[in-house]
Amino acid sequence: MTALSKFFKRSEFACKCNCGYDTIDAELLQVLTDLREHFGKIVLISSGARCESHNKMIGGSSKSKHLLGKASDIVVRGYEPHEVATYLRAKYPDTYGIGEYDTFCHVDVRSTKARF
Repeated sequence: MTALSKFFKRSEFACKCNCGYDTIDAELLQVLTDLREHFGKIVLISSGARCESHNKMIGGSSKSKHLLGKASDIVVRGYEPHEVATYLRAKYPDTYGIGEYDTFCHVDVRSTKARF
């Protein structure tokens, strides 16, 4: 397993269909590292990079940032998605894509602001 940082391994970002696609954007890795340091808890990647086939199979957008390795759906162990999204919205008020869902939080490093 290739370590990307002291908190994350490349395999954590791999496409769930086991095709081998595992790219991760450096800026996204920094945002996730910040989350790990801020909350002091493990950040689980429930969906990282996605190949086109897998993204289509799960109903992802054809413009999904997951396709570029610029998005992750995450869970911060011990915190609700709302708490994670609230922190991200406060830290990055004018940029990035931040989505709050029942069981996870989505973050992507698009150049514009998007909230969902």
